Amino acid sequence: MKRGKKAPNDIATPVANGRLTMADLARLAGVSKITVSRAMGDSALVNPETRTRVRELARQHGYSLNVSARNLRLRRSQTVAVIVEMAPTPERPMSGPYPLELLGGISQELTSAGYSVLLSARHGAITPATQAADGVILLGQGAHEDAVRTVEGWRMPTVIWGADMGAGHVVVGSDNRHAGASVAAHFIATARRRPCFIGDLDYAENGERFAGFRNALAAQGITPSHIGGVGFTADAAAQAVSALLARGEFAADAIFAVSDLLAMGAIQALHGHDIGVPKAVSVVGYDDTPMGASFVPALSSVHQDLYHGGMLLARKVLALIDGQTVRSEYLPTRLVIRGT
Repeated sequence: MKRGKKAPNDIATPVANGRLTMADLARLAGVSKITVSRAMGDSALVNPETRTRVRELARQHGYSLNVSARNLRLRRSQTVAVIVEMAPTPERPMSGPYPLELLGGISQELTSAGYSVLLSARHGAITPATQAADGVILLGQGAHEDAVRTVEGWRMPTVIWGADMGAGHVVVGSDNRHAGASVAAHFIATARRRPCFIGDLDYAENGERFAGFRNALAAQGITPSHIGGVGFTADAAAQAVSALLARGEFAADAIFAVSDLLAMGAIQALHGHDIGVPKAVSVVGYDDTPMGASFVPALSSVHQDLYHGGMLLARKVLALIDGQTVRSEYLPTRLVIRGT
């Protein structure tokens, strides 16, 4: 080879000490610098073949990732704040399937990408720790989407678990309207003509479930009744149904509740008034929780894949952090018929 020329894969000495830079390794591997960073951080966002090739080239050339220097250059903390919009109670703890399964999926993806998770149930005001994060995942939109409006003001890359809110938000959630329609179809098929919906419609997810339920029933000339203003606990649903029964104002032969907890509370109230389930009243919940499946009788419920939803939330917030265009995505649901 003539003097002054180099083979295509040769690299010039990048700095005075002759050490390989990330840009050099990227050129050598034929990938971008962010792909090198992810591959060296063992991120699941890089396919195994590329990850192996980059890491092998790094080993051959004595390259190691300086995480602190990378974060300083990118002005990143390698942290994502996860805000849970709920007030934990003994009846509705943080250890329940919601939000624990979502958090499991989120943690799996973020950890694989070299990120840490900052978990908080505080969404009223941004904290210094949250402000230092690279992005936000909001679990739950709040009544009238109050939590969303608060987090919007933080002006950070944000992905939300919940219902469709139109353009301007990246949302991951379940197909709530389809879920409601599937419950309506079940009630119609089992000759239930007086269905009731239990749930607070101030929450967007509940509103979508009710819309799908109501619209499917309307096609058959059926109008559901509605019990609103209830909390997210079994006791709240039990008290609401018991109050109607005591006044002689409960005439439903089927109940669709927005969570398994509310469905189980409704069943307790019905049993307390010697009303058989499902003989007199059929009941369907939402979330398909282990508690509902082991309830007596075993609770029919809508299943949603919360763990996969958590993974999608993490992938999308990482993409936003990297400046990519990201779209909302909604997961399929299915009705699990059991003993109620």
